[in-house]
Amino acid sequence: MIRAVFFSIFDVHEGPKVLHQVPADSIAPSIGSAQIPLFEFPSVSSYIIPRPEYCSKLITFCTPLHRILCRPVCLHSSSYPRNAYTFSIALVLDASTPFASYATVTLKLASLLQTLEEQSRFLSRDASAPNTGKIYALCEILLEDLNNYCESMIPIDDSNTLNIKLFPTYPPPPPLYPYHVPLSTVRLDSLTDPNWDLTMLKVLPHIDGINSVKQISLLADADYKLVRKAIEHLLYYGCLLLLDIFSFNASYAPTAELASFVENTDMQDECAKYVALPSIKGNAKASQSGPVGGFQLMELYLKLRQGQTVKTFYMENVETMDKIDVRRFITFGVIKGFLYRVHRYAITTSQTSRRKREHRTKSKQKTNISTAVSFQADDTDADPHMLELEKFLDGTHCFDEICTELMISEQELMSRLKASRDVQIICR
Repeated sequence: MIRAVFFSIFDVHEGPKVLHQVPADSIAPSIGSAQIPLFEFPSVSSYIIPRPEYCSKLITFCTPLHRILCRPVCLHSSSYPRNAYTFSIALVLDASTPFASYATVTLKLASLLQTLEEQSRFLSRDASAPNTGKIYALCEILLEDLNNYCESMIPIDDSNTLNIKLFPTYPPPPPLYPYHVPLSTVRLDSLTDPNWDLTMLKVLPHIDGINSVKQISLLADADYKLVRKAIEHLLYYGCLLLLDIFSFNASYAPTAELASFVENTDMQDECAKYVALPSIKGNAKASQSGPVGGFQLMELYLKLRQGQTVKTFYMENVETMDKIDVRRFITFGVIKGFLYRVHRYAITTSQTSRRKREHRTKSKQKTNISTAVSFQADDTDADPHMLELEKFLDGTHCFDEICTELMISEQELMSRLKASRDVQIICR
């Protein structure tokens, strides 16, 4: 929230001076006023009206309770006293207020006022008394509109209009990898526009909570880097969630957050509707027995554990699981945060393999031909599949990542790993 807007200049006789301020007396109280200012203007005036070399730059600083944003402007001309005219319009916010969007507003305001001054001497020829006139009205409307509506349209004259909007700022999106599966949280088709980016329009139909980022780029026949950028854009605005690749060979386990699911009957009802199979929803015979209840869902989630695959879990509870969509059942728990994926990692236990991998990494960085020749000679008899896998066998790459990067199935990956006797699989 904006606490104050004020306009100040460098007066050739008085130095830095506040001409207009909204609310009145909030920055530089008039003589006899009992108003307590938000801060002492003389103590910060060197930042509001700085030396010329610091002008035309965004300046932001804090007092104990407030943050001030301004972009001082210094114009040089022989028509001005001392051949220069320096002014600054500043916004005052609470010190804890995120200011990224207000910085854009400050820059745009200063740029517009600079243009008006260069075109028609809009500022320097204004002879209005302090806290009156067009500049004061601009500050007043700006404060009220941005605080109430987050946007403002102010006509300046017949040729110029100020249009400003406060756009919300969001935290950076989480890291996006090729094996992540995006799931939409809004109806993306209702947001689309024919003028959208072509890659975005090609990507949207394939975001279904099943396809990974790499698969989406292949299905959309688009460059992976462009697809990743489009998905990151949707992530930034909260239109997507990131999931793992669903597989019946995967393992999931409950977290401590499962207690919130046990206590929340509304969440249980939401889960029952989300996981119900379409045939069950429309099946009159099935509806007589009723959908899966909250107590049954709690029991099912509690039966998930490390070391147990989804396939095994399904076979052990086939009578109940026949009524629900297994993928949606797992996805709901992951989205709500009371289930987590137990990933599998492969790590080589052979010192020889580790040394070869380190040697191979170093050899790529060298330009010595003899080193490259000897390196190729050492690996002539090596299995090409294992050579391809070696860079992933350090315990930091999960199976989803390996399968996605090598474009192989998990079954094929396991067969390759079993062929090597010096590889162990860990779960975490």
